[in-house]
Amino acid sequence: MKTVVLVTGANSGIGLALCERLLSEAAEGLQLCLACRNMQRARAARQSLLASHPSAQVDLLQLDTSSISSVINAAQEVKLKYERLDYLYLNAGIMPNPQFDVKAFFRGLFSSGVTTMFATGGGIITQRDGVTPDGLREVFATNLFGHFLLVRELEPVLCRAGQTSQLIWTSSNNAHRSAFSLEDLQHQKGTQPYSSSKYASDLLSLALNIHHNNQGLYSSVICPGFVMTNLTYSILPTLPAFLWTLLLPIFWLIRVFTNTFTLTPYSGAEALLWLFKQRPETLDPYAKYHSLTSGLGNNYTQPRKVLQHLK
Repeated sequence: MKTVVLVTGANSGIGLALCERLLSEAAEGLQLCLACRNMQRARAARQSLLASHPSAQVDLLQLDTSSISSVINAAQEVKLKYERLDYLYLNAGIMPNPQFDVKAFFRGLFSSGVTTMFATGGGIITQRDGVTPDGLREVFATNLFGHFLLVRELEPVLCRAGQTSQLIWTSSNNAHRSAFSLEDLQHQKGTQPYSSSKYASDLLSLALNIHHNNQGLYSSVICPGFVMTNLTYSILPTLPAFLWTLLLPIFWLIRVFTNTFTLTPYSGAEALLWLFKQRPETLDPYAKYHSLTSGLGNNYTQPRKVLQHLK
């Protein structure tokens, strides 16, 4: 019986790198579903994966986590197609309209917190959020609520007697408690909706474990580290081009001194792949599993405690 894996945001970046690595590990025993908003890019991703793994079973699913109707329709399709889901990777995410604070960047560049600034974006990046047709804040809907709704809708194929299933959230080092408020879940009053949504996903993962571990459903969160993806490059319009030219070699140099600079989507997917190989009941719900890369370029995974204040 094949292992059924669904990955949201699978047509580029860390999501696509994860799919490639999963197929490299166990192509013959895997039934992989790419859940994507843009089907043209999804088909291109599927062709790329099949070029490397011709015998793999790779399905496509149209899913826009910012749209309630899209999530419900996609969940219905999944329940009709699969009797169960073994892994659900909640990876889709956006950081719209990033604003880069050049003054804060240069202050941080010559401070002792330079590596933290690069790894988390703390203090140098804010966003202008939008509103979806459903009336929800765009970042909240895409990064958090759409995934939560998907999990709820898929409970019949996730929570099945005699089996375990894993939810694996792509969180971030940018998940700051200071950006999150229970009184403002959608972060309507602030300028860091991405950070708020990622911190909320950490909280939600813990809550799902509390409510669903007895049904065989386990949830974990990972941090991919500092990765150069389309999301990272989306800052480009507000960051002068010459700075990217200067920064890229600096990033590779910084990796010698800090293990959080994974830089490539392949390395950023390390913790996602590592969790695929673990027995979910042995994992720590209070840990965030970090993708890390040594100065010599070796990838590894390390759990780091988060949310201790909730214990």
